[in-house]
Amino acid sequence: METSLTLLLLCSFVFSTVTSEHDNVCSRPELADTIEMDGIQRYFSPGAELVLSCKEGHTPVSGPRRIVCSASGQWTHTKLKCIPKLCPYPDLLSNGEFYYEDVKYQSVINYTCNEGYILIGASSAVCQANGTWSAPVPECTPVTCGLAPIPKFGMIVYHKKIRGNTTDYGVTGTYRCLPPYVLIGNARAECTASGNWTKIPECRVVTCPPPENIDKGYMSSSDDRDYDYMETVKYGCHGHYVLEGSMQIVCQDNGKWSEKPSCKAPCSVDIQRGRILYKDQKLWIADMQPNRVLHKEIVSFYCKDNARNCGYAVPTQCTDGKLKIPECFEEPGAVDYNLYAGSLPSEIKQC
Repeated sequence: METSLTLLLLCSFVFSTVTSEHDNVCSRPELADTIEMDGIQRYFSPGAELVLSCKEGHTPVSGPRRIVCSASGQWTHTKLKCIPKLCPYPDLLSNGEFYYEDVKYQSVINYTCNEGYILIGASSAVCQANGTWSAPVPECTPVTCGLAPIPKFGMIVYHKKIRGNTTDYGVTGTYRCLPPYVLIGNARAECTASGNWTKIPECRVVTCPPPENIDKGYMSSSDDRDYDYMETVKYGCHGHYVLEGSMQIVCQDNGKWSEKPSCKAPCSVDIQRGRILYKDQKLWIADMQPNRVLHKEIVSFYCKDNARNCGYAVPTQCTDGKLKIPECFEEPGAVDYNLYAGSLPSEIKQC
């Protein structure tokens, strides 16, 4: 029992002593994230001074840089502020771009080059504590190709003067073939962003077989021979047939002729009585001599609006010998046509 009482009194004395030692002392001050102090001491006696400084990469502005522990155990106030150091704004990057949000301490700039250019130098830079960037602005240099490959029996004409054995990205040229060879493929050449030239074409001799004639037509040439690349043959149609398509075909680089035209037949107007509108003229069908409408020509037939008692013209087109008569057209009888022609849809008031 005596031992327990002794321990209780001893603990009370120690607690009392520690508490009294910290009365009216200052604890280690809480500072802004950008401010620091030396040492690791936790408690300070009244009258103790602390020297404050800015952390790396920051500059002090306003306010004293010292604080004092007062008799009340509180530190004196300071208005010291530490602001981040600033780096200069970066120079422009020719043939490239850069991205950044700020130029203060620890800010980052990222550099990229445009397509067809290679970055020489650091792709990023950090604003350092001394107010300078960690790396200078890089350069964007163009991708280079060798000289353009030349097809057999061919040549290339560059679109700008070339010096040495290299060409820069974007340089272009035009391939040509020596006669009688024909260029097969794309004639335009370009140094691409990959450092390679576009696909090289081929130079070869191209001929087409003798062309065939078309039905109801004729050709400008009927020679039984092979025709050279880009040679042409013209077509025409007999009589009142109309040529549809290009009148000329050409021997293509694949050794085949371009699409042939065709000859389209004329139409006849298959009514016995009535009046039509043809080439802006109103004609009685009996007066239409010859009764012929060419392919793609327009003929209008007159129909009647019974409710309004008026006539109106409905157009239809000749298509390769076929002329469809509008469903609304009613061919008049012989009596109405011969004795009462004035009452026909073509003669009464038009709608």
